[in-house]
Amino acid sequence: MTDQLHPLEINPKTGEPFLRLAAPHQNIILTPARQGDQSVLIQHLNDPAIYSWLEKAPTPYLPEHADSWIQLVKKESDATLEHLRKSAEDFPNGPLQFVDASPVRHLREVKEDGTDILIGDVNFRRSPFEEVLDEAERKRLQEDNANKQAGDPTIQYAFGDWLAASHHGRGIMTAAIGLLMTAWGIPRMGVHHVVAHTFAGNIGSSRVFEKNGFVNRGIFDNGKVVRGEKKVMTLLEWKYDQRT
Repeated sequence: MTDQLHPLEINPKTGEPFLRLAAPHQNIILTPARQGDQSVLIQHLNDPAIYSWLEKAPTPYLPEHADSWIQLVKKESDATLEHLRKSAEDFPNGPLQFVDASPVRHLREVKEDGTDILIGDVNFRRSPFEEVLDEAERKRLQEDNANKQAGDPTIQYAFGDWLAASHHGRGIMTAAIGLLMTAWGIPRMGVHHVVAHTFAGNIGSSRVFEKNGFVNRGIFDNGKVVRGEKKVMTLLEWKYDQRT
C-alpha cells in the first residue's frame, strides 16, 4: 500500500507525524501544533525580538489569543492528516495525492531525555498578494488563487515563520524552510511559486529566504500600518523553473 503520509516519520510512542532537520540540526523536528503549546507560545510572542517582525500578532499576546491560534492551526493540520489517511484508502496503490498544506509546522527542539520544547513556526499558505498595490486587483488575484485545486502549479503560496530569539543565528530557520520546501512543498503540494513578504529592515529574515533560492525583488509600500507604525515591505520570490 502506498504511504500517503510520505515522507513524514511517525513517533512510535505518540503516533505523531514529524519531519526531522538534517545535521547539524537533527535535534530539531517539525510537528503539528499541540494542545499544551499555548504557554510557550505566549512567552515567545510577547518577546519584542519576535513580535516586532510579525504583522498580525496581538500585543500583548494573551492566553485567549494562544488558545484561538492553536485551535485554528491544529484543526488545519488534523484536516490535512485526515485527507491523507482517506487518500490511502481511496488510492492504495498510489499515486501520492496532492494536499493544500503541510500538516507539520511547529519547530521543536528535542532534548537528550526525549522531551521537546516549542521554538518556532513555519508554514505555507495561499498568498495574500501583498505586493499588488491596487486593492481591487489584489482581491481578484486572492480569489482566483484560492479557487485553484491543490497541486495546481499556478498557485502562488506565501511563507510565514518565526523563531525563538534564543535560537537566532544558528541556521535553523534556513534549514527548516529548505526541508519544508523540498520534502513537502514541492512533492506533496505541487508548489512551483512561493513568495515571502518581510518588513524592510529585517535583513536576517531576507537572508534566510535568499539562502533557499528566493530572489529579492526589492521593497514596496502598500500602505500597511502595524501597531500604529507604517511598514514598508520586501518581496522575495521563488519559482520552480528558476532553480539551478
